[in-house]
Amino acid sequence: MNKFRSYQQGKWLRIGKSFFEHRLGVIGLIGVIVVFLVAIFAPYIAESVSGYGEVKDILNSPSLEHIFGTDALGLDLFSQVIWGTRISLQVGFLVVLIAALIGIPIGLFSGYYGGWVSTLGMGLTNVFLTLPLLPLMIIAAAVLGSNINNIALIIGLFSWPQIARITRSAAAEVTGMQYIEAAKSLGIRANRIIFHHVLVNASAPILVNLTIVVATAIISESALSFLGLGDPLTWSWGKILHNAHRSGAFISSWWFSLFPSLAITFFVVSFNFLGMGMREALNPRLRE
Repeated sequence: MNKFRSYQQGKWLRIGKSFFEHRLGVIGLIGVIVVFLVAIFAPYIAESVSGYGEVKDILNSPSLEHIFGTDALGLDLFSQVIWGTRISLQVGFLVVLIAALIGIPIGLFSGYYGGWVSTLGMGLTNVFLTLPLLPLMIIAAAVLGSNINNIALIIGLFSWPQIARITRSAAAEVTGMQYIEAAKSLGIRANRIIFHHVLVNASAPILVNLTIVVATAIISESALSFLGLGDPLTWSWGKILHNAHRSGAFISSWWFSLFPSLAITFFVVSFNFLGMGMREALNPRLRE
C-alpha cells in the first residue's frame, strides 16, 4: 500500500512538473485564475449596472472616469465587462455539467461493451455531429426563451457528442488492458468496473476536452446573445456586442465592441491554452 501511494505521489509530481514546463499551459492557467478572481470579486471591482446613465455620458470614449468608455445608454462599459465574467463562467460550467452528464456515460458504455451498444451510442453521436448547430440553437432559444439557464441547457444539449467520442475512445483503450480483464474474471460488477476503474483511468483526455467545451460554450452564448437571443436581464459579453450593433455604434464607437471582444478572446484563449498544457502533462507519450 505504501509503495502504491508513493507511486501515485510520484506520478502526480511528474504530471505537475510537466505541466509547468509547458509555457502556454501556464499562461492559460494564469488566465483562468484571473477570470475566476474577477468573477468572485466583481462587486469590489466594479459598480452594479442598471437603468440609464447620464445624457452627457452617452458613448463617451475611454477616460479616467470610464476606462472602457460608455455605451449608448451612458452606462459604464468596464462594469458591464466585469459583471459579464460571472455570466460567462456560469454558462461555461453549466454547459460542461450538462454535456458531461450525457456524453460521458454514452462514451463509457460504448467503449466498454462495444458491439451493438457502441454502434447505437456512436450512431446517435454522429447524428448530432451532423446537425447544423447554430440554426437549431437559435430555434431552441426562440422556443424555450432567453433565460440564461435555458441558453446553457441548449448549448449543453448540443455539446455532448465530442465528449462522448473522446470518452468512447479512451474507455475502449482502457477496457483492453489486463487489469480490467482481471477485474472481469473476479466477477466484479460491470458498473463498478466502468465507473471506478475505466472512468478514472480514462479521465485525462476527458478533462482536457472539457476545457475546450467551456471555451466553445462562451463562443456559442456570445453568438446567441449577439443575435438578440440572450438573457435581457444579464450583462453577458455577447449582449454588450448586441447593444453596440443595435445602437449603430459598432464601428464608430470602437470601444463599445472592442473591450467585450477582448474579454471573449481572453477567456477562450486561456481555457484553450490550459487544455493544451493539461493534454501534454497527462499524456505520457506526448511528454517523451
